[in-house]
Amino acid sequence: MIIVGLGNPGEKYEKTRHNIGFMFVDRVALANRASFKLDKKLKCMLAEFTLNGEKHFIVKPVTYMNLSGEAVRAVADYYKKTVDDVIVIYDDMDLDLGKVRIRKNGSSGGHNGIKSIIAHLNTDNFKRIRIGIGHKPADAIDYVLGCFSKADQNILNEVFDKAPNMIDDLIYKGIDYIMNHYNG
Repeated sequence: MIIVGLGNPGEKYEKTRHNIGFMFVDRVALANRASFKLDKKLKCMLAEFTLNGEKHFIVKPVTYMNLSGEAVRAVADYYKKTVDDVIVIYDDMDLDLGKVRIRKNGSSGGHNGIKSIIAHLNTDNFKRIRIGIGHKPADAIDYVLGCFSKADQNILNEVFDKAPNMIDDLIYKGIDYIMNHYNG
């Protein structure tokens, strides 16, 4: 499995709404005692862990959001994984803060990171976990690059606390199971 958290690299973006995917996969890595290392060739921070007898990869692209597909394609090609092995975690302004929506596929919904992944994988048939960051104001760019309040972070911590279980359940029980148990 390739578990991709979307975000932007660098301390400047670390706690922004657009980096919710990075925050999610950081929790997955921590729970699996996996450490991220920069892999320049694969254009990502990469961590590995073994579960259910298989090696799994956690990816944080270092390409910036709009080019995330470059890293996803590079990792999939290098490790000879198919689109069925990919799940992407990212922010969604159309969902209330902390709401989770899991899907088997779909359009980009206007999300530039997802647009890039669709373009590089030549399909929109990859699994996703969308995490709500609240509704957008007039200036979406400033909003997604803004930081969460302390109260918002507390709500999101409930989602992040479930992150390792979501991924474990995906690996052991499949996408339909996690859609039925974590959507909402």
